Amino acid sequence: MTLSPTAVRELLAGHGLQPSRALGQNFVADPNTVRRVARLAGIGPGDRVVEIGAGLGSLTLALAETGADVTAVETDRHLVPILRTVVEATGATVVHADALTLDWDDLLGPADPARPWVLVANLPYNIATLLVLDLLADVPQIDRMLVMVQLEVGERLAATPGDKSYGIPSVKVAWWAGAQVVGKVPPTVFVPPPRVDSALVEIRRRPVADDAATRAAVFALVEAGFGQRRKMLRRSLAELVPAEAFATAGVRPEARAEELTLDDWCRLAAATPAATP
Repeated sequence: MTLSPTAVRELLAGHGLQPSRALGQNFVADPNTVRRVARLAGIGPGDRVVEIGAGLGSLTLALAETGADVTAVETDRHLVPILRTVVEATGATVVHADALTLDWDDLLGPADPARPWVLVANLPYNIATLLVLDLLADVPQIDRMLVMVQLEVGERLAATPGDKSYGIPSVKVAWWAGAQVVGKVPPTVFVPPPRVDSALVEIRRRPVADDAATRAAVFALVEAGFGQRRKMLRRSLAELVPAEAFATAGVRPEARAEELTLDDWCRLAAATPAATP
């Protein structure tokens, strides 16, 4: 059982609530869509799933239907009692917390390669990119994600060099993981409907030696390069990268930021004395 649009509206009206624009609340309310999300997530009995922004529990119900162990996180104190009423009978655990300030180690426990966590969520548009990057950086317990985000955001997260959406988030995601858009979702399946289409983005961690100092050096160059993306790198990075570093790294100084792969950025950082740890 999942929630229909009528059921979502009745739950809100019955508690005197309206979707919060400040919290970016657009409740997915289509049984076919939430089951499609659960299917694309590839989860089943015994899997550990964490959902962020569970709202009224429509997606939570679909995740629980798979037999997975579901932990649903919701920040809106007005929704939490309703969410518990809707989903706790399925065995899902409801946590009242803000995902941006949550103690993830306390919630998820130590990383267990034999039983990694999977994040499946309809993320609020206003925090989606920040949250994905924070989780990749700080929550290794989550091995893979399937997130529903604004289409433009999803394309940025998954973009590669040469794509018009390729930018800072694309490179940063690539530091830790591979990402791809695996589906699109129309506004009509939400209550209230947003003004844009949404994307389903699959993100899978890659084995990576995540040295924080090296990462900071690489990201500093990425941010500077894309901060003036229309300029050639020799100009946008003039204050950070000496001219000889381009030849050492095998990167053309005439190139622009959107042409560089993650490996290019890493080589450039390694060839730049001020950027190396």
